[in-house]
Amino acid sequence: MKRYAYAWITLGFFLISFGLHWLFGWFAFADEAREHGATAQVSAYLIVMGRDTFENWQSEFLQLLWQVVGLAYFLYVGSPASKENDDRTEAKLDALLQLVGLARGEALIAEIDARHERRGGHARLHADPPFGS
Repeated sequence: MKRYAYAWITLGFFLISFGLHWLFGWFAFADEAREHGATAQVSAYLIVMGRDTFENWQSEFLQLLWQVVGLAYFLYVGSPASKENDDRTEAKLDALLQLVGLARGEALIAEIDARHERRGGHARLHADPPFGS
């Protein structure tokens, strides 16, 4: 729960703002119907609010969602452009730790990887073979 606190808070803000948008939309719809001497009908309200919500969703939320979540996702999964500097740094550190002594260096690398929840082995430069090959 704590690890995804930002996502939960964002979801809470989204649900609260979405609910308030529809609530105040109903008040405005009912006032407009009264001004025209009519009774507000839920079916007409759902059509109007659905359209308005979808327009807002398309123009604002999806654009922001793609820019923030999409770019963060691609950075996280590691497109070559986003991972290149990290891979190079980690490969250098792995090589330096191996200079300490193969057994001690490998133990230090495994300890660091475990502490930082790294999965998938050691970093390598994109074009180079693994160290020691």
